[in-house]
Amino acid sequence: MSKQHIDACVRDSLEDYFRDLRGTEPHGMYDMLVKAVEKPLLDVVMQHAGHNQSRAAEWLGLNRNTLRKKLVEHGLL
Repeated sequence: MSKQHIDACVRDSLEDYFRDLRGTEPHGMYDMLVKAVEKPLLDVVMQHAGHNQSRAAEWLGLNRNTLRKKLVEHGLL
């Protein structure tokens, strides 16, 4: 999957979100989107990294302690 494909999926999802709002103004979209994407991102990366936190942190470009904190926050540990 290319970056362009991921971009298109995000754009399509955001268009659906705005359509579902039916004119109501959104609030807190940035935090909502980060939370919606971060948990599945961490979950899938951890699976593909064989639950090796050091490897997953490297793939994500995160410090291992930061990754561990985020895994705990999302209930993935």
